[in-house]
Amino acid sequence: MVQNGDVTSMDHALETGLPLKEPQIVDQLLPGMDDEVLDINMVQRMTDSGRRVKFRCVVAVGNRDGYLGYAEARDDQVGGAIQKAIEVAKLNIIKVDRGSGSWEDRAGGLNSLSRKAEGKAGSVTVRIIPAPQGLGLAAAETVRNILELAGVQDAWTKSDGNTRTTVNLAKATYNALKNASQSRTPRRAREIRQEVRE
Repeated sequence: MVQNGDVTSMDHALETGLPLKEPQIVDQLLPGMDDEVLDINMVQRMTDSGRRVKFRCVVAVGNRDGYLGYAEARDDQVGGAIQKAIEVAKLNIIKVDRGSGSWEDRAGGLNSLSRKAEGKAGSVTVRIIPAPQGLGLAAAETVRNILELAGVQDAWTKSDGNTRTTVNLAKATYNALKNASQSRTPRRAREIRQEVRE
């Protein structure tokens, strides 16, 4: 559909509800995606022939303007694991519902989230709270990297659980943004946002 010109934007591709099967689709619709390696770890598995060592890599990709993807991948080589994770992250892309959800901010901005968001992974729970313009990101390094890739400039965050596990912290942040993007935005709020953009 992308090749035939039926789908011309990432919004349209996500609205079709069809799964993205090839990372090249994302490359074509969203050129200039940034990627961030959040964690590289050595994992071992015991088999009949002995220990098998692989590298697990956690990667987030985003265009710093409302689109974000996240993935984990394993491979025998570090480079291979990173490449695999980037490709899978592109297939897991979501549109982040940005807005100015803080009561201290004027309506119609795109600097923060439009509402509070919460995500969970393992024992880690991450809450992202909209903040007024100019505050910046009050967050841990992993969470900050993901929010920057998503294009969120101002937010407060609160995390519970074993937040030292980077994998779960990153996944919980991604899940929070995913949950926020799946909830419906009231029609009036959408119209205000559209007017401000124009």
